[in-house]
Amino acid sequence: MKNFFETISNIWKIEELRNRIGITLLLLLVYRFGCQIVLPGIDTTQLGALVDGTDQGIFALLNAFTGGAFASASVFALGIMPYISASIVVQLMGIAIPYLQKLQKEGESGRKTINQITRWLTIGICIVQAPAYLYGLEAFGVRDSAFIMGKGLDFMVPAVIILVTGCVFAMWLGEKITDKGIGNGISLLIMIGIIATLPQSFAQEVVSRLDGVGGPMLILVEVIVWFLVILASVLLVMATRQIPVQYARRTASGGYEKNIMGSRQYIPLKLNASGVMPIIFAQAIMFVPGLIGGAIEGEVGTWIQTQFSDIFGWAYNLLFALLIIIFTYFYTAITVPTNKMADDLKRSGGFIPGIRPGKETGDFLDKIMSLITLPGSIFLALLAVLPAVVVKLLDVQAGWALFFGGTSLLIMVGVAIDTVQQVNSYLLNRHYDGLMKTGKNRKVA
Repeated sequence: MKNFFETISNIWKIEELRNRIGITLLLLLVYRFGCQIVLPGIDTTQLGALVDGTDQGIFALLNAFTGGAFASASVFALGIMPYISASIVVQLMGIAIPYLQKLQKEGESGRKTINQITRWLTIGICIVQAPAYLYGLEAFGVRDSAFIMGKGLDFMVPAVIILVTGCVFAMWLGEKITDKGIGNGISLLIMIGIIATLPQSFAQEVVSRLDGVGGPMLILVEVIVWFLVILASVLLVMATRQIPVQYARRTASGGYEKNIMGSRQYIPLKLNASGVMPIIFAQAIMFVPGLIGGAIEGEVGTWIQTQFSDIFGWAYNLLFALLIIIFTYFYTAITVPTNKMADDLKRSGGFIPGIRPGKETGDFLDKIMSLITLPGSIFLALLAVLPAVVVKLLDVQAGWALFFGGTSLLIMVGVAIDTVQQVNSYLLNRHYDGLMKTGKNRKVA
């Protein structure tokens, strides 16, 4: 505890870090305040059906990502998810479109152009999703009387503009947090939305246990299991396979002398290099079986629609886990350029002991990635289906079960680790500067 308060004190002493944390907290507060502002023209007293309709299923996950804004018909009801969807589309299109491939190789200028393309695509997705959201409120049981001005153009046009503007403003907040604050802004907005629903979900679980079966003892068991799952998620995010790399020692003439006295480093290959993207892809595909079941008449179609509409059912989760494993291999293959890593290693005078530089190095790295991706994908699939397991075995409330694994927990863990690492880098740099104020290695302005 003493070290914790000492670390907080050190953070406060670093002016730049203190300012960045303050800006981050301020912008996150602005985002959370916007999530509470309901769209003009909607009666908030008649949104109970919308809240009940997003308590479980895929819409509960979507509502968690928006911090409850989806269920409250907020100006931020679309959240930041259209930007995430646009980023995924642009990233996947970069595989097939030569123009995007060229931009990816142009460094900072290319990255700015890609970001601009992503922003415009985000607006396009919002223009499609905003009317779909407004007209879809009726499917959740929201009565027409909740629309004070009706569903005419005098309401729909301003409401769509407000929803699109809300998403763009949230995107701007995320980019400002990344530039002026600490951590990845977009990821922090998603994480803060997920955390916002955590207290209410846990409170509902506590009330359910105290009034029903289990009591305080089962609540304690659930909390212990939850912390163990968090620990497993941290291990999954942090686990790496270190590939030893030998660098040639540069001689005085500027050439390289390859001997065992050169500096030795490591290439860290992540056990789960794809992050939560396979889960997001798989969840998008999981809409399809239900639609197919609805199109098939008879008992078979009804069975398919019933089984694949229940996110806690065994059929849904079996297919879900299989898709996650497949998409993990797919996304790892397109995001981890082993051939480029081998070429960069060769140009820098490095080599893997026992492996020839160039193509053999690329094949070796690709083989290692394939081997470590299998346990990583299985581990990821198990974490993704864990909420369904705790619902069936421990009879946990659906809202609280979502925090036992899947996208919500992995995003929380991943973003928290990334933010802590950035804070640590500031602390380590400050410590280094403090030690090296004098002498021949002092900092040069």
